[in-house]
Amino acid sequence: MFEKPNCPVIAIEEHYWDPELAKHFTGTEAGRGNETEERLYDFGALRIKEMDEAGIDIQVLSHGAPSAQKLPIEIAADVTRRVNDRLAKVCAANPKRFAAFAALPTADPKAAADELERAVTQLGFKGAMLHGMTNGEFLDLKKYWLIYERAEKLDVPIYFHPSLPHPKVTEVYLQDYAKDFPLVVRPGWGYTVETATQAIRLVLSGVFDTHPNLKIILGHLGETLPFLVWRIEASLKRPGQKPMSFRDIFCKNFYVTTSGFFSNPALLCCVMEIGIDHILFAVDWPFVMNPPAAGWMKGIPLSDEDKAKILSGNARRILKM
Repeated sequence: MFEKPNCPVIAIEEHYWDPELAKHFTGTEAGRGNETEERLYDFGALRIKEMDEAGIDIQVLSHGAPSAQKLPIEIAADVTRRVNDRLAKVCAANPKRFAAFAALPTADPKAAADELERAVTQLGFKGAMLHGMTNGEFLDLKKYWLIYERAEKLDVPIYFHPSLPHPKVTEVYLQDYAKDFPLVVRPGWGYTVETATQAIRLVLSGVFDTHPNLKIILGHLGETLPFLVWRIEASLKRPGQKPMSFRDIFCKNFYVTTSGFFSNPALLCCVMEIGIDHILFAVDWPFVMNPPAAGWMKGIPLSDEDKAKILSGNARRILKM
């Protein structure tokens, strides 16, 4: 049992699977191993036990990748509504330990925006999580801005979580080594490139000009972008570029979490670039176990006040918990 910090601990990227939605997963998405799958389907003794052992008070639950992003448009809205309704029942049964991010049927952007509003206003969800592309499209295209308009209106964040890269990206960039190093396609590199690309595209798209109060969350300490923000900003200031400030938008509108990334140098880079008020605690359970995350947080080289902001203060403010 870890020594409990002098503040609540809220972990905001903690996953589960819905049996109906998981039936639509194919290929490498369909199976994660017996122990991981056991945890993904558990909302009782095992999940709570592992939270208690690590001193985690609340998990903000979100469906694992690819969630609803690959559902056909004909069924996406109905399936996703049922998924969110079931998750709401889980949270209602144990409201002191669980909160939730909604799944959204992005194949139908209007339905996705409406489902976000329903999930927030009727089910009490804290925002939504999206996973990768929809039908091969990045989610910065203007037809998806309905979702961001609604998120801004509701004052809730959208969490962009990785999914598998586009098959052509995997084939050209990673296939030579995927057999010997299969996770290079996923958390080793592919996830990071795919999600960082989505984040950069969001900034370049102009959506934050139209929706300046939109909040975006990235896991894994920002998918390398805090480290790169200076160079991206400097490059986009060179002659021939459309006027804009990547740094201003990224450091105002984006938040990052510690999910699956427990490194002091990387954390300090995030603190220095985007500020302590934009960093939130997460584990990435059950793909990453709770003890390494909780143990690391005890010794990070920050003040107790800053630790408390990461562990729960920022989540309470941004997610209105």
